[in-house]
Amino acid sequence: MNKIISTVIFCVFVFSTMADAQSSFPDLTGAYTIVYSTTFNGKEADDGNHTFVFSNKHYTLVTREKNLTNQKDYPFEYYVIDRKNNIQMLYAVLGADKIIQAQDSNAIAKQKWIFTNETKTILGHLCKKATTSVNSNLYELWFTDKMKIKGAPTILGQDLGLVLQMVRNGNTVTTAIEIRQSKVDLPECFRPKEVSPLDLLTYRDEIWKSRYVTIPVFNRQRINFTDSLSAQEGVMQYASGTIVVKKIHFPRFSDAKNIFIDLKEQSAGDAYDRTGTVFLIPEDKKISFLEGLNSGVQTLPVYENGNGRKYYGVVATSDYTPALELMRFFTPFGIHHFNYLRLKDKQWQDAVLYRQDITAYSSLLSGKDVYIGVFIGNYDKGGHIIDLNITIHRGGEEQRIPDKVMPLFNTLNIMEMAGQDYGTMFDRDSGLVVEFHLKDTVKNAVLRYITTGHGGWGNGDEFVPKVNTIYLNGQKVWSMIPWREDCGSYRLYNPASGNFNDGLSSSDFSRSNWCPGTITNPYLIPLGTLPAGKHKIQITIPQGAPEGSSFSAWNVSGVLTGD
Repeated sequence: MNKIISTVIFCVFVFSTMADAQSSFPDLTGAYTIVYSTTFNGKEADDGNHTFVFSNKHYTLVTREKNLTNQKDYPFEYYVIDRKNNIQMLYAVLGADKIIQAQDSNAIAKQKWIFTNETKTILGHLCKKATTSVNSNLYELWFTDKMKIKGAPTILGQDLGLVLQMVRNGNTVTTAIEIRQSKVDLPECFRPKEVSPLDLLTYRDEIWKSRYVTIPVFNRQRINFTDSLSAQEGVMQYASGTIVVKKIHFPRFSDAKNIFIDLKEQSAGDAYDRTGTVFLIPEDKKISFLEGLNSGVQTLPVYENGNGRKYYGVVATSDYTPALELMRFFTPFGIHHFNYLRLKDKQWQDAVLYRQDITAYSSLLSGKDVYIGVFIGNYDKGGHIIDLNITIHRGGEEQRIPDKVMPLFNTLNIMEMAGQDYGTMFDRDSGLVVEFHLKDTVKNAVLRYITTGHGGWGNGDEFVPKVNTIYLNGQKVWSMIPWREDCGSYRLYNPASGNFNDGLSSSDFSRSNWCPGTITNPYLIPLGTLPAGKHKIQITIPQGAPEGSSFSAWNVSGVLTGD
C-alpha cells in the first residue's frame, strides 16, 4: 500500500466557483492521506479500488484510486469539503476537456446521528460510534475526534471527526488501512479549458447521461394518416404517413453490455388505442421489406394458407427476410391531446414512455448502417407524436449476446394503410408454417416470439383467450394462452377511454396479451441445438370466426437467435 501511495500522481483540477466557494485548487498543505478498503461479506471488492481521502484543517478531498491512476476512464467524480463554509463541492470529469461542477450546502448539515457509548480501536485510534439511516440503509460509523482533521470515505460523517470505519447494513465495511502525513504534490497533468458550474440536479443528470451513448432516431415525429406527407430531414414516410423510416449509423460497440429502446408517444388527435411496432429492416437477402415500402406490398413474397387471401412479406424465404420486430407497443386512448376530458380524482399522464431491452439483436446493429422504422396504425389526420432514441450501455449486468439472429416471420401488417392484409391466416388448422434453412448448427437456440390477438368486439379474439401452440419439425415445443389481466393499472394513460354502465372503462378490460399504453414482451422459447439443414416451424391459434364486417386477427412475430 505504501508503494501505491508513493506512486499516485495527482492531477491539477481547475476550479470554477459558486457563492463563497474557493476559486482555485484547495491548499492541502499539511494534509493527511487516509486510504480505505471495502469488503462485502468479508471479501474485498474484486476491483481492489481503494478510496483516498486527503484532509487538513481547511479542506478534505475524496476520490477513488482508479481516478488517480487512470484519468481517461470517464466519467469520474471527486468532491471537496470546504470546512470554512461547511459545503460539499462536487466535480465530474466527463472528458479530456470537460469538467462540470456543483455544490451542495445541505449535504453535511442535514445529517442526523444517534451516538452510542461503544468504542473500539482502529489503527491505534480510539473510536466512538454513531449511527444513521439513509434511504432505509443502516450506517454505523466509527470515528475519532482527537485528531486535528475531519474526513470520511463518503459524504456521511464528514463533520463528526475522522471516520475510520463505515458499516452499511452489516455487510459492507469500509475501513481505513493506512494514515500518513506527507507533502502532497499536485503536478499539472490535467487542466481542462473550462469548468461548467451547474445546479445540483443538472449536474447529476449530466453525469447520468455521460455513462451511456444515445443514438437519436426520431424527434417530435408525427405518425398520422394524410395525403400530404411532410417528412423531417432524413425521415422517409410510407403508407399515407403511418410508417416512418430512418437510416441510422451505429458505432461499433464490442464492449457494450446492454442496448435499450426509449420511445415516447403522445396523441396529436387520435383518440383510439392503436397497434404500434418499432422494427429493423434486414438487408441480408435479395429482397428486403424496404422494397415493399418503396414499390408496393405485392413486390414482396406471398404466403397463402388456402383461404383465398394473400399475405405479402410475412415469412422468410430464401430471397427475403421479413421486418425484425424490436418492440411491440400499444398506444393508449388519446393521451395528451384528450387530457381535457376530466374525471374526478383522475390526473392524466401527459405521455407514454416505453423502454425495452434489445441487447439480443446487438450483432445486427454494431458498426452497421440500418433502417429503423415505426408504425402506428391509425386513420387520423392529427395522429401521434413520437420520440425514439436507442441507448448503448457499457456497464451493468452482462447478458449473453447471441451470434445468430434470424427473423422468421412477422404477421403484423405494418403496411396496413398501403394494402397489406391482416394476420387472419390462423383460420385454418395448419395456421402459419415457416420453413427455413440453417447453414451451420445453432446451439442455445431460442425463438423470441411476440403475439397479440385482435378483434375488438365481444366475441373477437382481442377479448377471448386463445391457446397459441408452436411446433418445431412436427414436435410441439410450446403452448400457452397469452393474456393480460392488468390493463386497469394504466387507466391514467387513457383519458379518452370509454366508460360503461358497469363502472368499468374500455382500457380496464383484459386482452389477448396487450393493454392500451403498454409494451408486449417476447416469449423466449428454448429450442436447444438445431443441426444444419432444413427446419419447419408451425404456429396454430384457434382464430375466431368473423361476425358481419368484424373479424379477428393475430399479430405474431418470431426471431431465431443462438450461437
